[in-house]
Amino acid sequence: MKNRFGRRSFLKHAALATGALSAQQIFPSPSILHAANLGDKVRCVIVGCGGRGGSHLSATAGEHLVALVDVVDKNLAAFKKTISVTSRNGTNVETFTDYRRMFDKLHKQIDAVFVATPNHHHALPSMIAMQLGKSVYCEKPLCHDIAEARKLREMSHKYKVATQMGNQGHCDEGYRRLCEFIWGGVIGKITETHCWCDRSNGGIGPRPPIEPVPAGMHWDEWIGPAPYRDFHSDLHPHEWHGWYDFGNGSLGNLACHVMDGMYWSLKIDHPESVELEAVTGGTDERCPVGTRIRWDCPARGDMPPVKVYWYDGYQDGEKPAGQQAEHGVSKAKKKKSKEGKRVHYLPPLLAELQAKYPDERFESNATLYVGEKGILYTGCYGGNMHLLPKAKMKEIAQPPKTLPRPKQVFEDFLSAVREGRTDTAASFEYGAQLTEFTLLGNLAQHAGKGNKVEWNGAEMKVTNLPELNRFVTREYRKGWKID
Repeated sequence: MKNRFGRRSFLKHAALATGALSAQQIFPSPSILHAANLGDKVRCVIVGCGGRGGSHLSATAGEHLVALVDVVDKNLAAFKKTISVTSRNGTNVETFTDYRRMFDKLHKQIDAVFVATPNHHHALPSMIAMQLGKSVYCEKPLCHDIAEARKLREMSHKYKVATQMGNQGHCDEGYRRLCEFIWGGVIGKITETHCWCDRSNGGIGPRPPIEPVPAGMHWDEWIGPAPYRDFHSDLHPHEWHGWYDFGNGSLGNLACHVMDGMYWSLKIDHPESVELEAVTGGTDERCPVGTRIRWDCPARGDMPPVKVYWYDGYQDGEKPAGQQAEHGVSKAKKKKSKEGKRVHYLPPLLAELQAKYPDERFESNATLYVGEKGILYTGCYGGNMHLLPKAKMKEIAQPPKTLPRPKQVFEDFLSAVREGRTDTAASFEYGAQLTEFTLLGNLAQHAGKGNKVEWNGAEMKVTNLPELNRFVTREYRKGWKID
């Protein structure tokens, strides 16, 4: 491969100069790095300038932006233009199409890295940054596969840098109040939860025909550590979510947001099993159009076993408006349901509650917590947390507020970087565990409907269907692997 992994070259040179052999020895620890510069602007790099990268640009507006990385030239140009318009000196911001080259050239000039790439690139720049003693903010899900989640968590312990998964709801009031309600016994012991979303990040049928790579797109760098394939439609800029080589379907898109409150409040660790109960669409390469998945979690302390349900997408095979149609199926010819609209995968309990409480307004991405003394509801990011019916909120004794209320998610991270702390609200310690739990749903999809996947979390392996263990980790393409 033409582009060598530049980290090796500068680590070699640094080791020769200092006699050190590891990035942790070569570079000062974050606490030392920032103790002398407390309150200074954080020197930042943004990896991924499309989509969520726009939020990262806003978040770093008051900091010192050193470099931008993106595989699409027009994205880099647009960001540079935005920087100039906001009166910052955009001419001094360097641009790269390969984050390996960026780290090779600028590793001594940066404090923090913001990652907003497709999922298959999340782990690698995060790992490189941590090895170099740099703090990392990475969008959800934290990585592409379960083994990466374990590795990221281990590395965050080893290198002791500030880390944050892009999980806004974990900093907000809703999920924190949810925890206080559940831990305070407001609805008693919880035996099941139902999480749903309206996303349909999947498809049907084979790959579309090969097409020329769009002008200004650096395709080899976009593929990165994933298995190589030629460019085709239904990949860029957003449809990669629906292909297993690059994304994790609707689970990868929203589960870390919607399931966050469930995972946190119920103190979930490793489930005993996970099973695909219903599915529409999908292939060996493509994520399903819609699913119903169940995780079986054992008792935790004084909390009883709990069944966790996930519902996403559509039962009739259609994708939501605004997303590209499946290859070979035009939007105009898609078959509608008898009601003339898409049929969602949703919990039957939701319909019962809507009929019982007609004034309730349930969001399209939300969760129900079923306890022995009642039901709690949260919207996406934990918003609108309340008992059902909502009038009960005025009738009960409110549990005390026992959890800290952190700053907004980006501010929380940047404050930790400046102060040399690692205790962010959604650090990799937590984010990696939540990500791993959600990605087990992909294993259930690979297993197929009705095939229970028995999971040994301590050993990170499937015990009853060993052929699934090839999906727990992946082989990185040559030139993209790190130790």
